[in-house]
Amino acid sequence: MTVQDEPVDDAKRLVGTWRLVSIAGSTLGPYRGEKPTGLIYYDDKGQMAVQIMPSRKRSLYTDALPTAEEARDALLGYTAYFGTYTVDAKNQTITHHRTGNINPGGIGDFVRRYEFLSNDKIVLMPIESNAGLTWERIT
Repeated sequence: MTVQDEPVDDAKRLVGTWRLVSIAGSTLGPYRGEKPTGLIYYDDKGQMAVQIMPSRKRSLYTDALPTAEEARDALLGYTAYFGTYTVDAKNQTITHHRTGNINPGGIGDFVRRYEFLSNDKIVLMPIESNAGLTWERIT
């Protein structure tokens, strides 16, 4: 087998910065707006981070600190967490081991199925749903 014939390591293919292209089947649609933006990063040391910001209009705070309603509105639909990751190429899953999260209840493992659509495009799908987030490599 030559080097060219060797299978490409999925974990190595993930390394880089990816921008959000689309979200399909999410129940957070009303909170995310029509065209949310986001970035997800995977490094070669096993670290990862993601942020997804809603495209819907959010109100400005009336004071220096938001009211409970303003804070709720600002957070709904926003995703932000970081941690490490592991790839199971055999089962085509990636596990985000979340150590920090904007949602205090979102610490711990989050398993997603993945499918490479090309070298520069991937879909990540939660195991428990058919929702899919399509990402495009930018670095």
